[in-house]
Amino acid sequence: MESVVRGNTFLYYKGKKVFITGHTGFKGAWLITWLHLLGANIKGYALAPDDIGLFNAVAPHIEFENVIADIRDKEKLKKEILDFRPDFIFHLAAQALVRRSYEIPSETFDINTVGTANVLEAVCDLPDKCSVIVITTDKVYENKEIDYHYQETDELGGYDPYSASKAAAEIVINSFRRSFFNLQKYSTHQKSVVSARAGNVIGGGDWNKDRIIPDIIRSLIEEKPVRVRNPGAVRPWQHVLEPLSGYLLLGILLNDEPAKFSGAYNFGPKTDDHLSVKELVSLALEYWGHGSWADDSDPSQPHEAGILQLDISKAIANLKWTPKLTSKEAIEWTIEWYKQKAENVFEFTIQQIKNYQST
Repeated sequence: MESVVRGNTFLYYKGKKVFITGHTGFKGAWLITWLHLLGANIKGYALAPDDIGLFNAVAPHIEFENVIADIRDKEKLKKEILDFRPDFIFHLAAQALVRRSYEIPSETFDINTVGTANVLEAVCDLPDKCSVIVITTDKVYENKEIDYHYQETDELGGYDPYSASKAAAEIVINSFRRSFFNLQKYSTHQKSVVSARAGNVIGGGDWNKDRIIPDIIRSLIEEKPVRVRNPGAVRPWQHVLEPLSGYLLLGILLNDEPAKFSGAYNFGPKTDDHLSVKELVSLALEYWGHGSWADDSDPSQPHEAGILQLDISKAIANLKWTPKLTSKEAIEWTIEWYKQKAENVFEFTIQQIKNYQST
């Protein structure tokens, strides 16, 4: 295992059966592309993709089983998981937008909290060994709005419905871990579960509403100033390949030594590498080559945290994982992706994965 970590290769997944919820989304599409490159046997379960986005660009080039269904359909989800009998499950399906959660609060809790319970309940009935990596968010912590880097042992909370629904999902995960996947009985059930709390993820192929990079790209394409809601807000920005590498590594280690690696892990930039929204926008415009931005602050807008920082020392110490790209490099890689012609997107995505692996 030490050689796998040091060699920075995830060929461990070659031939493994990997079930991914949310594979049509931004991070999910990157993950199935990477696993395809590694030779994994992939089955995805998610809602239909948007008209634009990375999934539509990469899916025609990837071999995988594509199930279009809702995570809230418990019986359908259970059937698809049990029929596949996966070695690994990566649960990414979510309502992942803070501002959207103010519009559909109940639905957000249903998708993010109950949806997680649906996945874990299905795992209870799997007859074989399975390692489950549930993706939550850096926003699960009770944010004190102070200059502090949150650790995995800090209090859970959430001001907005999205954050609270993900914090609630963490409680669900811990309950299932204790009640049904207790490590003292691992030899009997052979199931292990971890949660991964990633910082603000950027990268090519994200076209979601109310996210800063898609907002920047749309404004640049339309030759308009970028309207910035919270220029002073500080976030743990990271390229999408950073947390995905953490998830993949965590899956391997969890599968081999569940008692040692079960729990929750933060994935984000280094302690001294958290940028403000203003700094991110300025760098993005610099790498694009032109453009401008305007302060669109509005005190009446829905609450969003002013400062959020993560402590990743546990992942560094326990997993031997560390970010490969600085925040500035993450922004540069992201902008370079959006500069590509549509017909080059898949090959460029593959090349960025290869470049990341060799970094």
